[in-house]
Amino acid sequence: MPELPEVETVRAGLDRFVVGRTVRSVEVRHPRSIRRHEAGAEDFAQRLVGAPITAARRRGKYLWLPFGADADCIDAHLGMSGQMLVQDGGAPDEKHLHIRLRFADDGPELRFVDQRTFGGMALDHLVVPADAPPDTDRSQWVPAEIRHIARDPIDPEFDEAAFIARLRQRRSAVKRALLDQTLISGIGNIYADESLWRARLHGERLATSLTRPAAARLLGHVRDVLGEALVAGGTSFDALYVNVNGQSGYFDRALNVYGREDRPCARCGTAIRRSAFMNRSSFYCPRCQPVPRRAPVALG
Repeated sequence: MPELPEVETVRAGLDRFVVGRTVRSVEVRHPRSIRRHEAGAEDFAQRLVGAPITAARRRGKYLWLPFGADADCIDAHLGMSGQMLVQDGGAPDEKHLHIRLRFADDGPELRFVDQRTFGGMALDHLVVPADAPPDTDRSQWVPAEIRHIARDPIDPEFDEAAFIARLRQRRSAVKRALLDQTLISGIGNIYADESLWRARLHGERLATSLTRPAAARLLGHVRDVLGEALVAGGTSFDALYVNVNGQSGYFDRALNVYGREDRPCARCGTAIRRSAFMNRSSFYCPRCQPVPRRAPVALG
């Protein structure tokens, strides 16, 4: 699933090419892509016709497009292979084109393309985030579906002290804590491994064992990794993740551990190892990131 840098890259593209335009028509070509919109494809299309897109927003890995004067939005999930493409109307349809939005200005259209069909769109209502006071400005509201999702570490309102305190209370593996979107959002498997390598921490280390300075250093590395990946346009291992212009990110060229099993560690030369983790894989350097003597007593 795309992580924060990939989703932010897409959001920035939508902000440039879609915001300020009014929807003229909507075509739903695959019902699975609007399965989360319980009212169905016809309702989805009818409610969007004539709607002005007013912003492109993101929290962590989640993306939405507010529209109109009411607190409504298009809630978009990229899933494993979803793409939001801005294409000229005369461009050939993509093989896995599932949703098309045309605009009143007859300019480029917005296409949702999804090979694996795990992603999709729905209409949602914006609400005050669970971590914000009731009088929060409407521009900071989030879709009701993700109200519980925490702020991400590049959010200006991210509370560093509160995060460090909560992290150090977790009796779970530190990597699992980094992937908990109710604690900190936007971090997935790739960037967790990269951040832990930079911090010289093994992912199975108990979060409660971290000192406050160690937790702060880890957060600093998380921010560095996400920032560098964002500059690179994200990480693309294949053609499934692209920005709105169809271009791939290139942060995969800068990865130090993820996907580098048996290759030498860039810091000490030791062969990188891979271990099973939540039906996925973790990658680490056994010398720079020694396995803790005692495994976590809790996984939640």
